[in-house]
Amino acid sequence: MTQAKEGLPLPLEGIRVLDATHIVAGPFCSMILADMGAEVIKIERPRTGDLARARAPFIKAEDGREASSRFLGVNRNKKSVSIDLRNPRCKTAFEELIRNSDVLVDNWGSGAFRRLGLGYDHLSEINPGLVYASITGYGDSDGLKGPYSDRPANNLAIQAMSGWMEITGDPDGPPQSVGDNIGDSIPGVWTALGIVLALETRRKTGLGQHVDMAMYECLVSHIESNMNFFQATGSNPGRSRDRLATAGITFKAKDGNVVLAGLRTEERMRQLWTMIRREDLLEGDARYLAGPGMDGDFYYHHIIPALEEWSSKLGKFEVAARLTEIGFSMGVTQTMTDLDNCPQLEARKMFIETGDTLGGTFRGVKTPARLTACVDSPEERAPTLGEHNQDVLCSLGGMTSDEVAELEREGAL
Repeated sequence: MTQAKEGLPLPLEGIRVLDATHIVAGPFCSMILADMGAEVIKIERPRTGDLARARAPFIKAEDGREASSRFLGVNRNKKSVSIDLRNPRCKTAFEELIRNSDVLVDNWGSGAFRRLGLGYDHLSEINPGLVYASITGYGDSDGLKGPYSDRPANNLAIQAMSGWMEITGDPDGPPQSVGDNIGDSIPGVWTALGIVLALETRRKTGLGQHVDMAMYECLVSHIESNMNFFQATGSNPGRSRDRLATAGITFKAKDGNVVLAGLRTEERMRQLWTMIRREDLLEGDARYLAGPGMDGDFYYHHIIPALEEWSSKLGKFEVAARLTEIGFSMGVTQTMTDLDNCPQLEARKMFIETGDTLGGTFRGVKTPARLTACVDSPEERAPTLGEHNQDVLCSLGGMTSDEVAELEREGAL
């Protein structure tokens, strides 16, 4: 009882992760691990570091210094070691870090670490308990290579290849991407899960393994309902207005848009028209009362305009609230400003304030897994490049302070 009252430890406390990743997919994965208590050491290139450090938009200090908000957002609670893995002494130090760590995460592309002589076969000889997770576009392990395995990939390429773009956008327009980089963040989540599962197997057997994560497969697994539709019908779901009757409709309010889930039944349609005082639509054209199977064009050209005669005079949150009161499942198409000021997210403590490396603060979004009996996740700012070289390389990498200083002068750190 005393332990629960004081707070249980975070689940990954005592786990050390080497985070040899950049941009979004890998850093998003290791941020989840760090938020859950792991010690995460970010392995970066000297001088440049993670490519995201140089990507806008930037937070700027009065003295002209700047920090990438993209980098800050996914690299909290980590340490940074800048090390040139092509340098023989640095490579030896990295192998020593492997010996003293539990997990390595890499998203530099198919075969990148093998070409450095640091593939899983070699690293597992140094540390048989190592869990090595590689995030590539299409998968990168022996016996599971396909015709796309050597291709590079990014968020948009993966959204397109996985079918997401083909079902997103206006029926009369071209395929559209989802507006954020889900092609990176979703693989990050799955990789974090894969690592935790591999650590559980190691707990039982003492042995690590290669966790082979393909961004392509991660996104395909999230298009499940459309794949199920195809298996049942043999036809490709598309950007069709016919889906409005079941998937939901978006319509305008005075200050934005709202989303109403599928109306589905005549009873629900009657409730809707009665609430907005359009009883005239309850008689006459039966299409105003039709549910599934409704012609999507009629929804688009008649149902939505009739709704907007009412909704366009009200604020979006009022529209959603009034329809929710009579039992409809509603959403508001919120802007980033709406989210930043959302009372629900504030009540759920979904925001985290860390430093921004410039002397100010940075507001980020928490990992949503709520382990309610555990202590709170740490709230440390993202590291500056090479900030922990001395501490990490001298304690875990087998280097001396003089070696660190010399390698820094050479530009290898």
